[in-house]
Amino acid sequence: MANIGRKQGRLKFPEGIMKVHENVYEGFDETGLASHLVQLQEAQTLDGLFRARVKRSPDAEAYRFFSKRSDKWESMSWQVVSEQVARWQSALNNEDLEPGDRVAVMMENCVYWVIMDQAALALGLILVPLYANDRPSNLAYVLKDSGVKLLLIKEQEQADQLERIADELQHLQLRSVLPVTSASLSVVCIDDWLPDKGEAIVRSHSPDALASIVYTSGTTGYPKGVMLSHKNMLWNAWAGLHSMMIYPEDQHLSFLPLSHTLERTVGYYLMMMAGAKVAYNRSIPELAEDIQIIKPTIMITVPRIFERVHAKILARLEEGSALKYFLYKRSVDIGWQHFLIEQGRAKWSIGQLFHSLLDKLVGAKIRERLGGRLRIGIVGGAPMPEAIAKVFLALGVPLLQGYGLTETSPIISVNTTERNDPKSVGSLLRDVEIKNDPETGELLVKGPGVMRGYWNREQATRDTFDSEGWLKTGDITRYENDYLYITGRVKDIIVLANGEKIPPTDVETAIMLDSLIEQVLVIGEGRPFLSALLVLNKGAAEKWYQKFASRRSGTREDILREELKERIRDHTREFPGYARIYKFALVDQEWTIENELLTPTLKVKRARVLERYKGLIDGLYEGHA
Repeated sequence: MANIGRKQGRLKFPEGIMKVHENVYEGFDETGLASHLVQLQEAQTLDGLFRARVKRSPDAEAYRFFSKRSDKWESMSWQVVSEQVARWQSALNNEDLEPGDRVAVMMENCVYWVIMDQAALALGLILVPLYANDRPSNLAYVLKDSGVKLLLIKEQEQADQLERIADELQHLQLRSVLPVTSASLSVVCIDDWLPDKGEAIVRSHSPDALASIVYTSGTTGYPKGVMLSHKNMLWNAWAGLHSMMIYPEDQHLSFLPLSHTLERTVGYYLMMMAGAKVAYNRSIPELAEDIQIIKPTIMITVPRIFERVHAKILARLEEGSALKYFLYKRSVDIGWQHFLIEQGRAKWSIGQLFHSLLDKLVGAKIRERLGGRLRIGIVGGAPMPEAIAKVFLALGVPLLQGYGLTETSPIISVNTTERNDPKSVGSLLRDVEIKNDPETGELLVKGPGVMRGYWNREQATRDTFDSEGWLKTGDITRYENDYLYITGRVKDIIVLANGEKIPPTDVETAIMLDSLIEQVLVIGEGRPFLSALLVLNKGAAEKWYQKFASRRSGTREDILREELKERIRDHTREFPGYARIYKFALVDQEWTIENELLTPTLKVKRARVLERYKGLIDGLYEGHA
């Protein structure tokens, strides 16, 4: 097996395999440069992809995971996974399920997720992915809206969540990977459900057949189910391989939820197409340790992970000597210039004489914290702060920022190792067409990855496409020199550091129902959580204080803040956890037309408020890097 090693501080490609070239799409079959890939025509469908991979490399390692039963890391070959899929197919085939019926998975990333998915797809069933820690009320809505007939969970935690909505799950068949107990639900453990041996069953279906319904994050209790076909996700994985070549020697560490379309398409189907190995992270608290154990060459992540690493680097530098800080700064400055030279965007200068030494002293140590072998770090789900992206690129960490939507399966564009501009979200995937709305500048998209529509939401589907069939992304963009740049949003949408998208007006409307609050502005763009700026209704607040303050101890401000905290919690109780307010600050001055914080139609000028209270806002997030 060829090695993926390091040469002069950079990772080299497997021996005998060249980098992807300009015409690699046309050359895959003829040159043999990508003979390890399962071809689109060979796969046809997502379950066809799996069967083709098993046939091509049955004895190769497919998945690595930590077994709680054996208390050690274990692995499965493609052939062993195939045998397990056959058992699950037989078990599902014994249920009262027909092609087109929906089944769901509600658990963290693991090989069982893949086995259930492949078994269901081969039978023509439609998979509905659920977040393992989702709110019961949200789960109830999704399960009812999609008409799920069978749900797979993993352990007691998920059973406890479902027990809170047991009355709404009487129609549902529940299966659990591990034995669980429930007072209200009948759950069958898979050890009792699966036959000892299974028979591979394949029901014929078209590449255009519906493969999955993926529910987007909803803040009002009504998320939309995105309908994705086999072709949508299979094509997206295939197109992605023309921007970043993946090899069987690669090792991907999977930790973003497979219910997230980015991880599912790229971290699952794309890796299968290339025959790369996938290791499953035990948990986010154990991620740093798992990185050192697995030493991945591929990682798919959100900006928040690198923001935290960056914050830790700065914290250590503050505690260290002036010399260490100087070396770090010089490493970043010279490393960034080195990156630009490699990209063909800068000329050599004398400072590059020190690059190799500084890279050994600083850059190599940072890369070692990421396992020492990282070849591609795909970043998506939220905007990557340019300053942080530059630091890691300067230190030799190969981050590639991309862009997409669940509705596009999901990738629309991505940077490549050869053409990487951290200000942008990269170049378009092949076969993707874009244009901008002439009036709003909104990005409109067409391509093989665009969804079929929203499940049970005909009006929402019509509203999302224009009269010519272009998908409205909601983002304002410009396209220059084959790079796509996001410049704004048609509607105010807050994107948290973890990629969760929240319309702030929904949360603001809920809070504004309170009599003590005159005005509110929800904030959190690129931050770890939502906060709010509040303007009190002073008259109402005074009356409340005079009537109820004697029942509580503390200063006037403390009593009011505690009351507001409880009220905000109550008003946002029905929102997902990520869409609730975790901190707030009181603003003395009312926002008016006169002080230019309101428009003539009495709408808050969000940008002006954020600018005026920047210091106050930064204080809300102090210590939460």
